Amino acid sequence: MSIGTSDDVVVVGGGVIGLTTAVVLAERGRQVRVWTREPAERTTSAVAGALWWPYRIEPESLVGDWALQSLAVYEELAARPGETGVRMVDGVHGEVRLDSLGPWAARVPGLRAAHAGEYAGTALWARLPLIDMPVHLPWLRQRLLRAGGTVEERVVTDLAGVGARVVVNCTGLGARELVPDPGVRPVRGQLVVVENPGITTWLTSVDQASGCSTYFFPQPGGLVLGGTAEDDVWSLTPDPAVAARIVERCAAFRPEIAEARVLGHRVGLRPVRHAVRLERRPLPDGRVVVHNYGHGGAGITVAWGCARRAAELAHTVA
Repeated sequence: MSIGTSDDVVVVGGGVIGLTTAVVLAERGRQVRVWTREPAERTTSAVAGALWWPYRIEPESLVGDWALQSLAVYEELAARPGETGVRMVDGVHGEVRLDSLGPWAARVPGLRAAHAGEYAGTALWARLPLIDMPVHLPWLRQRLLRAGGTVEERVVTDLAGVGARVVVNCTGLGARELVPDPGVRPVRGQLVVVENPGITTWLTSVDQASGCSTYFFPQPGGLVLGGTAEDDVWSLTPDPAVAARIVERCAAFRPEIAEARVLGHRVGLRPVRHAVRLERRPLPDGRVVVHNYGHGGAGITVAWGCARRAAELAHTVA
């Protein structure tokens, strides 16, 4: 096993967490290589609806700061939406109250109770980052390359066998087998993409009786409709019956959705864990593994905050 210099880092995993972490490390002067099993365009990150909002992620005591750090970055990136894929878009979170959220919510600019004309019920209005992942992921990769990093398609089966002074584990659901960490489990999400009939705002709503979530996000490639949250389901095959119910629920809010032409279906497996694992562990030979995985349905939301913390943990190496 060949080990590089003390600045040498291998980031394992090429989704939004891995690429963002690699960018932060490279821009801080580290020699960074990303080893990924598949291109970013085929990762779970690529199929995300990608609205900034802490969703299915713990611990709340840390998530708020990670999310707010990321929000600040996305607000800057939104000045160049065609390049970065990030836009600031208005919308409402149905069935959510400010007093039900953590302290982080008070620091989200403009977050307020929705007016009666904006939502028929209790809701919050916000202008939040909505990220077009087919644009954002390649942009992250190019930013990494400009900073001197590299991306290689490689399968890793043993973190200790990676030849680098620092190994950063950003493998998401893959950590279940790689670490191994049985605490990481899939929560399946299915989406439907339709031609946008002219909708410019996003919406999320949760049926309190059934726990079923409904949302739609206007993306450049179409209106993304959702969704599902199926615990411990591994199937990546879209279910036509589920897709039909998604369209029906979304059309209850905006009837024009019912007639919109379907462009495609997406399925992703959120890497949920009881809490994000963001910590440093020494290897027997003095090298270091930094774990950064288990971000559930909020990897995009906390990507920059977690990347900065991972870079701090990777900083001091004997």
